[in-house]
Amino acid sequence: MGAASSFKEPWTKVLATQRDQFDNLEKHTQWGIDFVEKYTKFVKERTEIELNYARQIRNLSKKYQPKKKEEDENKYTWCRAFHSTLNELNDYAGQHEVIAENMTSQIITELTRYAQELKTERKSHFHDGRKAQQQIEASWKQLESCKRKFERDCKEADRAQQYFEKLDADINVTKADVEKARQQAQMRHQMASDSKNEYSSYLQKFNQEQNEHYYTIIPNTFQKIQAMEEKRIERMGESLKTFAEVDRQILPIIGKCLDGITQVAESIEPKNDSSQVIESYKSGFEPPGDVEFEDYGQAMKRTVSETSLTNSRSDNKADRSGKGKSKTLWPFNKKSKLSLKLGSNPEDFSHLPPEQRRKKLQAKIDDFNKDIQKEMDQRDALTKMKEVYIKNPQMGDPNSVDPRLAEIAQNIEKLQVEAQKFEGWLAEVEGRMPVKSDPPRRTSVLYETQNSTPPTTNNNNCAQDRESPDGSYTEEPSSEVQSKVQPETAESGDEFDDADEEMLPTIGTCKALYPFDGVNEGTISVTEGELLYVIEEDKGDGWTRVRRNEEEEGYVPTSYVEVFLDSNAKGAITYI
Repeated sequence: MGAASSFKEPWTKVLATQRDQFDNLEKHTQWGIDFVEKYTKFVKERTEIELNYARQIRNLSKKYQPKKKEEDENKYTWCRAFHSTLNELNDYAGQHEVIAENMTSQIITELTRYAQELKTERKSHFHDGRKAQQQIEASWKQLESCKRKFERDCKEADRAQQYFEKLDADINVTKADVEKARQQAQMRHQMASDSKNEYSSYLQKFNQEQNEHYYTIIPNTFQKIQAMEEKRIERMGESLKTFAEVDRQILPIIGKCLDGITQVAESIEPKNDSSQVIESYKSGFEPPGDVEFEDYGQAMKRTVSETSLTNSRSDNKADRSGKGKSKTLWPFNKKSKLSLKLGSNPEDFSHLPPEQRRKKLQAKIDDFNKDIQKEMDQRDALTKMKEVYIKNPQMGDPNSVDPRLAEIAQNIEKLQVEAQKFEGWLAEVEGRMPVKSDPPRRTSVLYETQNSTPPTTNNNNCAQDRESPDGSYTEEPSSEVQSKVQPETAESGDEFDDADEEMLPTIGTCKALYPFDGVNEGTISVTEGELLYVIEEDKGDGWTRVRRNEEEEGYVPTSYVEVFLDSNAKGAITYI
């Protein structure tokens, strides 16, 4: 109580004794209200900055979010870490929106409402003060009027008394005039006496009003204004505190966002990412072997077959050998690159290396299986619904479900057909991809320079996945083999029927590195590790002609065998 009075006393003492301080106090309180509005505007601009900052952060996060075509990035830990950082940054922006929201609701809205209340209260207090001031000024004017009347009546009474005394001393004046002057003097004295009493009474009343004005009314008014001003200052302090608390409340969440960014950064695994790169781009092809030495300075040391097939192949030797020299692995072929650029990728992904093709086919099959499972779930749900309708006809017509069930059955059938088609391609790829055994060991250093090339990038697949002799990629299963057999058939009939009559001499031996199923015409099946005779070497088209015995011979992929050329090798081994 003492502390409160110590703050209130200066206002009462100073302002109660100096009327001009009333105007100063009015200016001061108006300045205080203006300051509240100024601070409210400051906080509002701060919220706009927070909202703009949050909006820019969200736009930045959205801008760098992975597109649909970049979904493969999720398999790398560093990409996932960056995407998680973008998500955390989005949450970080949300906290700045929370700052703006809380400041708007807890500071701007409250201070705007309080400023209006403050204006109304201030207007009321100063209205009361002005009214009291006007009343005391009116009383003062009334007192001055009574005073002037009393003064005037006193002067008139003195003049009347002097006039009476003058007439009374004059012997020439009649008694009637003297009596009249005496009565006039008495009347003036009575009027002066009445004015005196009125002035005295009003003076006493004015003093009471003045005392009440300066010691009761004005002090109370000033105390109310002082309390209003102190409340305003206190409210400003609370707003400043709230301004800081709003920021402090979101610090733990922002800290969690930053901790999340730190955690995902620490979860990056470089070795795992590099393994993912290997897994993503692994082709499944075997690396090419050493290039053979072609000695153009010495004559051929082997016997050339005189069959129609050999002759037809020999006629085109120069042309094919020239093409064979410039032949490149099919993934880097110009035609393949052109087809990839034009976006004309085949449905079976045959333009891809075996391993990548297998992954794509497996992914398509998985998608089909998921779609089939969804359709089956819908079918099961509708079937149960139909059973419920049958048991409770009032719930619905069972026949209304049949069109949807028929549609789902058709969808399942279509999806199963597509899945079976892709499963067939997958089985073909997995069946054609060789599982390489132990590295082949050569029996003599002499053969190392004569060894045929290992599998090329496209030889791990079957005939339909091989490169054609002109260097272009073909998917026709037996086009290559037929091109070898048809000319021969047209000229001399079935070569294998006449094998006893025209048997080609052997020019070397070979060892099967992988099993091969000779399902196409003109090919021969071999098992891994099997030893065979070479009767015609690769002419640049990727096929080598071999013989198992006098009755079995045909073509095998050059990449599936290890060839040892030797003109004297005939009869070195017995038939298997």
